[in-house]
Amino acid sequence: MAQTTGLLFGSFNPVHTGHLIIANYFVENTAVDDVWFVLSPQNPFKTEEKMLDDRARLSLLELATKDNPAFSVCDLELDMPKPSYTLHTLKALREKYPEREFILMIGSDNLEAFDKWKDYEKLLDLIKIYVYPRSAEVKSPFLSHPNVSLIRAPLLEISSSSIRQALRGGKNPRYQLPDSVLEHIREHGYFAGDR
Repeated sequence: MAQTTGLLFGSFNPVHTGHLIIANYFVENTAVDDVWFVLSPQNPFKTEEKMLDDRARLSLLELATKDNPAFSVCDLELDMPKPSYTLHTLKALREKYPEREFILMIGSDNLEAFDKWKDYEKLLDLIKIYVYPRSAEVKSPFLSHPNVSLIRAPLLEISSSSIRQALRGGKNPRYQLPDSVLEHIREHGYFAGDR
């Protein structure tokens, strides 16, 4: 039987416990056997966001996921043309790992704006999409698509932007990200001078 791998795309700027809790929930409660955190070098919708460089974010992701054998980091997009589009990455992953079934894991906010994604119709027909809630009420015409499933995962209010803001303001975002990640961020002074 094929291994079923959930794909969680993101800029992970930085990765936080919300990402890990959602990924673990999917492994424990759905058909997903393992989760690959796909590091995106540039999200086409977040061009104004100040980003740590790719390698720094990759190091933080590796630190955050290393203790869970069901988690892996995928850096495939770092070598692809920018901006990165999910459909292109998915096709490359299917060519490289034909023995795996991939499931796209996205937040409900992404589903609500799914028609803004490049080639979204092709994507809808190509892959199963598991959606986790980002707000109490999830509204989207795509919920009725046969490849889309709403998974009642925990609703978490942790965001990379609020963590960056806390770090800029000299506050301690402990418990919002793994200790090893926070330690690495402090050691390298990431986000501190970020304005």
